[in-house]
Amino acid sequence: MATRRLYYDDSYQREFSAQVLSCEPEVHGATPAWAVVLDCTALYPTSGGQPHDLGKLGDANVIDVRDDEEHIVHVLDREVPLGSIAGCVDWARRLDHMQQHTGQHLLSAMFQERYGRPTVSFHLGNEVCTIDVRGPEPTQDILEGAERAANLIISEDRPITARYGTAREFTELGVRKEVQREGILRAIEIEGADLQPCGGTHVKSTAQIGVVLVRRCTKMRQDWRVEFVCGRRAARVARHDFQVLHNSAELLGAAAEDVPIAVQRAINERDGHFKTAKWLLQRLAELEAAAALATMKRDGNGLRVIARTFDEASQPEYLNHFATQLAKSEKTVALLSQSGDGHLLFAQHPGAGKDMNALLKQVLAQVPGKGGGTRDFARGKLNDAAQAERAITLGQQLLAG
Repeated sequence: MATRRLYYDDSYQREFSAQVLSCEPEVHGATPAWAVVLDCTALYPTSGGQPHDLGKLGDANVIDVRDDEEHIVHVLDREVPLGSIAGCVDWARRLDHMQQHTGQHLLSAMFQERYGRPTVSFHLGNEVCTIDVRGPEPTQDILEGAERAANLIISEDRPITARYGTAREFTELGVRKEVQREGILRAIEIEGADLQPCGGTHVKSTAQIGVVLVRRCTKMRQDWRVEFVCGRRAARVARHDFQVLHNSAELLGAAAEDVPIAVQRAINERDGHFKTAKWLLQRLAELEAAAALATMKRDGNGLRVIARTFDEASQPEYLNHFATQLAKSEKTVALLSQSGDGHLLFAQHPGAGKDMNALLKQVLAQVPGKGGGTRDFARGKLNDAAQAERAITLGQQLLAG
């Protein structure tokens, strides 16, 4: 016996009575649950880009609803007895989904009718909704134009009705997207704007969508993903976006309309400071390397080994500059580490005749970590940063044979 879908004829039905035909235990994620089949239901299952409803069956909470061919399966958090049961729909969630889904139909119709951008997929998310449109990239004028056209139709409060017919009949009526299915189909008609086969829940008139707000457009493989929100969700998102803009303006000491200019100025200043800091870091490394070379004597073979562990305040980038400067000096080896994050850096002048990569691997075999490199330059990171100084001491011992 197929489940009768009450939401097909009345998406506004919040309460209903039904017969429990079966109630079987199952696992929902890691949680015990019960799969229930009714003779009829007002609860919508996940389908066509629209998430499932929530609600109650008796005292049980509905945590999922899925479409299993002829049956609608309700996943509950507890067992219910066979026989008569009362059900109800989480109305706030249902109304939100209806606003988003009907708004999507209208927005997709405007993109296709006015700009030749057909919708190839739809997703109704918890925070935002998206449609993927096909064709050239929609310009800002196209995005605003589709939004404006949709909101004009919303303001006209046009009726929205469910119609039934065959695929051929809907094709003759000018359906937006043809479907290749046999039998009687259900389609949603927005008067004078759109006709589209759909089994989802929808509002009764365009005014009940509230408003359509297009937010942004990004590339998605061969298509363009348009992000939007409708109704109460649009009001909430618009308020949030304004608050973010207002807070940003205060932090930048600028008027809201001047935020883009202030941000660009801050970026330019940051880039300038970054270049200056980079130059100073390199210059400091050159000076400290020169001082280290001047104070460190060579051994009997003419080899000079400079070993040092830097504190937490030092940056890995500084180790690189310092090692590079040291390795420019004839027959010099640099063994460096950082106690803050456990970075290791072994470098040498080619004339030193050692193998930094092999040395690093010998050290990491006794002081666990990962790394590698070339004969003249090897880099690693210890699992335990507190072992940084020990690693350098071990490196010196191994280097001395």
